[in-house]
Amino acid sequence: MKKKILIFLSLLAFFSLTLAGCGNDQKSVAQEANTADTWSSIKKRGRVIIGLDDTFVPMGFREKNGKLVGYDIDLAKAVFKQYGIKADFQPIDWNMKETELRNRTIDLIWNGYTITPAREKQLLFSRPYMANRQVLVTKTNENITSFAGMKGKTLGTQTSSSGASLLDEHPKMLKDYIKGKNPVLYDSFNNALMDLNDNRIQGLLIDSVYAGYYISKEKDPSSYRVTRGGFDGEDFAAGMRKGDKTLKRKIDAGLQELTNTGELQRINKKWFGNSDNSLIRPEKK
Repeated sequence: MKKKILIFLSLLAFFSLTLAGCGNDQKSVAQEANTADTWSSIKKRGRVIIGLDDTFVPMGFREKNGKLVGYDIDLAKAVFKQYGIKADFQPIDWNMKETELRNRTIDLIWNGYTITPAREKQLLFSRPYMANRQVLVTKTNENITSFAGMKGKTLGTQTSSSGASLLDEHPKMLKDYIKGKNPVLYDSFNNALMDLNDNRIQGLLIDSVYAGYYISKEKDPSSYRVTRGGFDGEDFAAGMRKGDKTLKRKIDAGLQELTNTGELQRINKKWFGNSDNSLIRPEKK
């Protein structure tokens, strides 16, 4: 019996030490993310790894041939080209984006990434480069002209998106109206839009830049209605670890230079036509 007790106590001590070690490792990873400036490492290897959701049209998505394209793809490449650095893009689970960044499997999140107070507590953001807002997309034949028109109807949105966060933060604006007071969550907006077209959901809370691009490519754009509702606008920016202050300065300066040369306006026109959502303006001389 004594032998069994000793074995049990030994195992208990082993697992306690193991768990303590794991806790220390996690603290070490978080501390490094908040203090380490990795610009010199990025510069030395000549490439920066950018995490993205590769279904987010038109910011970053795959064409039918598998090629990765999009507004943010062009923008990030143009910024880092100024420093002789190649931008590599790594598709990630959007629900795990901050964890991927903290664990240094990626260097940046750059994919229509919205600045929020909660995210600012964890991350460092570049200067904002594009204005966006969450809008409700419905089919015109549903005759839904306001958020209140979704009463008793099914709403979809993307998991861990800024839209999902806004629903929870301001439930009286839309969440309290919808069926079950909870949305259907999707891994990608592509799947959500297919369900909207098939009437499995009657509304979709989605980024205005995505909605505008998607609807403009449809055979009958008039079959969709976009309702702005009451959610505040939001800004897109690149997100990085808090320790990467040099990386932030380089991105900010690169964005400004693209504006000064007219390259940013060219990229805007390529993806959004004459509409200009850019928040960056040429510096006053």
